[in-house]
Amino acid sequence: MQFLPTVPDAPVKWNFAVIMSMLYKKNTVIKSMKMKKVVITRIIVIQFLLIFPVTLINLNCQAGKSGNKSKYKFEIPPGFLAEREEIPEFWISTVGDVYAFLKKTVKKGELQVIGKSAGGRKLYAVFYGQPRQGNGTSTFSGSLGFGNVRAYRGPDHEKLVYLGISGVHGGEFEGIVGTVNLISIIETGKDLRGKEWPDITEAVSRLDRLILIPIANPDGRDRIHIRMTIYRNTDATVTEYLNTGGKPDGTITGWPQVKEFIPADFSIPGFPGGYPNDAGVNIQHDDFFGKPQPETRALFDLTALERPDLILNMHTGAIYMLMHRPFAEPALTPVFDKLFSKVMTALAVNGLQETTDPQTEADPKRVKQGQFNLDGALNMHCGALSVVVESPSHGFSGKNRKGEATLLTPDMLLDSQLICHREAMKFLSETGGRSKWTPGVRK
Repeated sequence: MQFLPTVPDAPVKWNFAVIMSMLYKKNTVIKSMKMKKVVITRIIVIQFLLIFPVTLINLNCQAGKSGNKSKYKFEIPPGFLAEREEIPEFWISTVGDVYAFLKKTVKKGELQVIGKSAGGRKLYAVFYGQPRQGNGTSTFSGSLGFGNVRAYRGPDHEKLVYLGISGVHGGEFEGIVGTVNLISIIETGKDLRGKEWPDITEAVSRLDRLILIPIANPDGRDRIHIRMTIYRNTDATVTEYLNTGGKPDGTITGWPQVKEFIPADFSIPGFPGGYPNDAGVNIQHDDFFGKPQPETRALFDLTALERPDLILNMHTGAIYMLMHRPFAEPALTPVFDKLFSKVMTALAVNGLQETTDPQTEADPKRVKQGQFNLDGALNMHCGALSVVVESPSHGFSGKNRKGEATLLTPDMLLDSQLICHREAMKFLSETGGRSKWTPGVRK
């Protein structure tokens, strides 16, 4: 383990050779009382280090660009926070860099703080278009009982509202990068590579309202002070450790074991990963009907106000980009099937699936119904079809159906993100949203 004083997150380990070299440098000859005090002070410090050798990395306690501090220090194996040497300019993923980008770039839209995290970090959202006007006459549950969700959504029930969320888990960078580049396209017509996406611009123009939340869990993201991990072939250890946490020796907590204890106990030696906020809660599996976390409360308040038709919740954890079937109203099952087919077909024909055959990759029977989580809660809360989309990781390659390692470059990962959003927005405008998906038995 190397001592890297210029890197704040580098692990520090003092061994006997390092200490002796400090003691016996040529300039340690005491020539005056002033110099004697310096040497005595140095010896006291070294004695302290001898008694308390550490491999602590001050992740959450260090004030990063976000300026927030926490009381915990976490232990993490050396090298796990090594950054890739060459990071593409379009790869903007840290809390500080993302928020600086938003403040500099957003002109056509409106940048708003929609709440604060458990750790006191701001939650930003970017709004485009006009919100729904007026209120409904019933709750969402009441509108289902009545037989028409118009009673909940209000007089402009037909408006098309799309919500994109990323960064629910702090160790999953791909969705954040995708959202940042989507905002760049809306604002400038180009992603941060300079590539034009006229079809995305067209898809956005057909919506009445578009809301994008780049980092829904800034606590978890700020806990991992790197922009991009090193690519480690098929070894997922570091990526999973940073996301789900683990012990000081590098043993990972893993998935789904990370969900066994919510909230996580930050006092246990090791690293909690990027899943939880600073209260230890994985907001994808919050106490939705009890005392939800401030991040979840902000999402609930936002979706109750905006009443979106479709929500894409971007995560990382697939071999190829994959949309998961949500725990949602049965009436939305055929809608999901059509959305899945549209998005997965576009990914396949663009070479971003295992094969280019839509019949294989875009068959909705591929995905079984998921468990209740944030997306199910959002559906039950505001009536939106809310779905998780899992991206491959930039940090390692998974294995395909043949057992072969797959490699999706950072550019391919970004293309996958943008194609998902493009096709989902097109699907919303082409199908008419919730007012057409479930027109209701009563007017």
